[in-house]
Amino acid sequence: MSISDILSPSDIAAALRDCQAPDSFNHKKFFQISGMSKKSGSQVKEIFRILDNDQSGFIEEDELKFFLQRFESGARVLTATETKTFLAAADHDGDGKIGAEEFQEMVNS
Repeated sequence: MSISDILSPSDIAAALRDCQAPDSFNHKKFFQISGMSKKSGSQVKEIFRILDNDQSGFIEEDELKFFLQRFESGARVLTATETKTFLAAADHDGDGKIGAEEFQEMVNS
């Protein structure tokens, strides 16, 4: 399964266009434009599994850097500032990574 099986390719493209410039990524806005925030809990968990590149059960900082590329291979890499802000927004237990529950909470907040 790929992300475009869950989210509309045109919504993904619009969300990626919105954050093309370095340091313009805003996770809440991205989740809204891509349609992710309107998906069911099971669909958000499936997206999490796709984003968890190494299948560790967590999205770590190096996976977050390449977050946009999981939606489209030619997309840009997140800047260090964007990555740290994104991680801090979801990492409620302070372990330095995002678990499935944390991700779901962040998408639905």
